Amino acid sequence: MRWRKGQRSSNLDDRRFEGGRRRLPLPGGGRAGVGVGGVVVLLMLSLLFGQDFMSLLNVGLGGGAALPSATGPTAGVASAEEENTVDFVSFVLDDLQATWTRVLPRLGQRYLETRLVLFRDAIDSACGFASAASGPFYCPGDARVYIDLAFFEELHRRFGAPGDFAQAYVLAHEVGHHVQNVLGIESQVRQLQRSQPSLQNELSVMMELQADCFAGVWGYSAAQREMLERGDVEEGLNAAAAIGDDRIQRQSTGRVNPESFTHGSSQQRMQWFRQGLDTGDPNGCDTYSRLSQ
Repeated sequence: MRWRKGQRSSNLDDRRFEGGRRRLPLPGGGRAGVGVGGVVVLLMLSLLFGQDFMSLLNVGLGGGAALPSATGPTAGVASAEEENTVDFVSFVLDDLQATWTRVLPRLGQRYLETRLVLFRDAIDSACGFASAASGPFYCPGDARVYIDLAFFEELHRRFGAPGDFAQAYVLAHEVGHHVQNVLGIESQVRQLQRSQPSLQNELSVMMELQADCFAGVWGYSAAQREMLERGDVEEGLNAAAAIGDDRIQRQSTGRVNPESFTHGSSQQRMQWFRQGLDTGDPNGCDTYSRLSQ
């Protein structure tokens, strides 16, 4: 992917060297989206204890009293490679937001910028306390994206999805959730999940696939501006496939249970990412249409 190093984004919060602060969960608050690592952990716990820990994916974590961590603020030094990754995600973040500032008025809505929080190991947010095992997530409670950069190494090494455009896809997907929040889609889906519990997982899949499609809308814009290089699209599609529910379940348990999907199959994730890439039209990202049929 063609990009240039420059001044880091004013919407980047670098908290990699801070101690975490744990927040006591109280009912009625926001919810942090659980990433790939968190899904794997919950699947393993479900099998080990014979309980449905996957249902926790639909339980919100609220704000509460903040408790200082045992470690407190810590000093640290990042490698040159990691600092280059920070520069890269900073560039992609600004490009994503500039793109949505241009695109969203087509839907009759002004875009409101999100912030990207970089952390290590664990982080507190308005959606609760999250560990790196949760993977990247978006918190509607504070309208911020959270990423532990170690996830990119896991994406490459564990899930076989290397490349800078694979990393850009991950960030574009999370910013896609922010777009849903700005449009009011996120709150509407959460309300539907509460009123129709039997549709919780299906609605979660629809929302995740729409975020994939929104990521593709940005990819289309990047391609039009000749930012993509040979192989970039394949990197993005490979990343989307690598974190499909069916592939993760097969890797972790040897079995696939479509009823427990929360993010969509590999095929679905590639399909909707490709939809955005091919059209560049957010109106084509309606993954919910079958609900009204």
